[in-house]
Amino acid sequence: MSNMNTAVRDEKVRNTAHRLLEERGVMMEHLVELVLFLQRAYYPDLTPEACEQSIRKVLEKREIQNAIITGIQLDILAEQGKLMEPLQEMLQTDEGLYGIDEILALSIVNVYGSIGFTNYGYIDKTKPGILEKLNDKKLNTETVHTFLDDIVGAIAAAASSRLAHSRFGTK
Repeated sequence: MSNMNTAVRDEKVRNTAHRLLEERGVMMEHLVELVLFLQRAYYPDLTPEACEQSIRKVLEKREIQNAIITGIQLDILAEQGKLMEPLQEMLQTDEGLYGIDEILALSIVNVYGSIGFTNYGYIDKTKPGILEKLNDKKLNTETVHTFLDDIVGAIAAAASSRLAHSRFGTK
C-alpha cells in the first residue's frame, strides 16, 4: 500500500473515532471535566486547556482510535439487536460478569502505564460527570453504552496519566 493510501486511511480512522464519540454525546468538555476530576488534587494549577491538549494527544494514537471504533460499533450492533445470543443480552444489559468492555478500556490506559490503570479503576468506580449519564440504565433505555462508558473513562485516565508523566518529565 502506498504512503498516500496509508495517510488517507489514518485520517479516516481518526475522523471516524472522533465522529463516533461526538455522535454518542461525548464532547471534549466532558473529557476535560473528567481529567480535571482525576488530577485536580495532585495538580492544583491544572488548566482545562492543558487537559484538552493531553486528551487530544491521547486521541491521536491509533491504538486508542481502534478501541473507540471497535467498542462503539459493538454498542451500536447491540442497540440494533444484531449480535448473537447470549452476547446480545450481555451487552444490552451491561452484564457485570461480561468484563470485555473493561479489557478493551485497559488497552487504552495500557499505553500510558500504571498511573493510567489506577486512574481508570478509580474513575470506573466513582463514575463522575458524563460517565454517570452513560451508565444510567433509566436514561438510556434505547441506547447501549456498555463499551462507551469504559472507553471514555479510559481516555480520561490515559490523559491524566500523560499529564502526570509530563509533569515529572517521564513522557
